[in-house]
Amino acid sequence: MSSVAPDLPNGFVVIVKRECATCQMVEPVLSHIASATNSLTVYTQDDPNFPSSVSPIHDEDLSVSWHYDIDTVPTLIKVVNGKEVERTFGWKATDWQRITGIADLGAELPAMRPGCGSMSVDPDIVDKLRAKFTDSPVIARTVEFSAAEDEFEAMYARGWTDGLPVIPPTRERVLRMLTGTTHHPQDVIAIAPPDLVELTVEKIAINAVMAGCLPEYMPWVIAALEAVCNDQFNMHGVLATTMPVGPVIICNGPGTRAIGMNSGINAFG
Repeated sequence: MSSVAPDLPNGFVVIVKRECATCQMVEPVLSHIASATNSLTVYTQDDPNFPSSVSPIHDEDLSVSWHYDIDTVPTLIKVVNGKEVERTFGWKATDWQRITGIADLGAELPAMRPGCGSMSVDPDIVDKLRAKFTDSPVIARTVEFSAAEDEFEAMYARGWTDGLPVIPPTRERVLRMLTGTTHHPQDVIAIAPPDLVELTVEKIAINAVMAGCLPEYMPWVIAALEAVCNDQFNMHGVLATTMPVGPVIICNGPGTRAIGMNSGINAFG
């Protein structure tokens, strides 16, 4: 799926959903804008017939909502020459009046009402939308499992795990993990012994997913790899020795608390 944003028509664009009390409240406002300006386009996220008074366009795949970073509905956007020049979200009468130039817009409504969460930021689907609408920076080979295969057993059968409950590194999960760093996915962080392979950010993200990391952990994981994959630490010797070795990485500072790193009871099992 292309990452190119769909064009917005000139005039005023409003994104709504029926399952939002504030969107239902502003339905008369939308009719007022349409009649006063003749330049209103309404995208609806859920019910293709809402609001019925203004001939809405169904944003069924949420492409408009995703590409234009709609976090809250209703969102009002002013578009000039195909470019967004201003927006507001939720209902604040003074903002809607200023953007549309209609002084008495929504005069009968409360001065302010908070909006509702956009469907495009729903935690249950946001990873799928990111994978669908983002030109993937991930170049790793994709392995397809059959519908009859248990993904955990399939990973074990391929030698990817030793039987521990490793998280399957789907494209959606890897892309989400990559949001935890500003590095490009193909940046080489280190050369990993003993086979001297390049550790790209993408490969690190894939392994971080399998280990159960959150995106917030990525800077720490990258820093740890930079710390051990160098001549001073001699990771090659640690991995190749026949003697028992158990490296320990100690993390310290307020950043550990920010990501919820366990530093209390039973931290070492």
